[in-house]
Amino acid sequence: MMEIGEILDILPHRYPFLLVDRILEVEKGKRAVGLKNVTVNEPFFQGHFPGRPIMPGVLILEAMAQVGGILLLHDFEDRHKKLIYFTGIDHAKFRRPVVPGDQLRMEVEILKLRSWTCKLRATATVEGQLAAEAEILSAMVDREAAR
Repeated sequence: MMEIGEILDILPHRYPFLLVDRILEVEKGKRAVGLKNVTVNEPFFQGHFPGRPIMPGVLILEAMAQVGGILLLHDFEDRHKKLIYFTGIDHAKFRRPVVPGDQLRMEVEILKLRSWTCKLRATATVEGQLAAEAEILSAMVDREAAR
């Protein structure tokens, strides 16, 4: 299990864009499971939607991708010199709303891994119910070259 300090050591994301609170499992080169505790204090709830707060689907995708980034960088020797970029999202589907008080459980598995590109299968559930799913394509780049 990884607590927030270890997550911050791997991912470059910070508040308000860090969307992973805990990592429950990392199976090197295969899969990872992470949690996001969705609270009413999230900044996006002010406008999405007033009186009916729902976590935006694109942020659910981002949260799943962040778990994927942890999976890809967890055992990478020079991880502080790398960034993971989205290159595509396929077959994204949203099955139920995610609202304040929900705990989003994200499971990510590697489908294809090449030297600098990866295809991940990701699901997000709330209390065992499927909330979202997608295939996420990404590329690893040098942080210096990304400037």
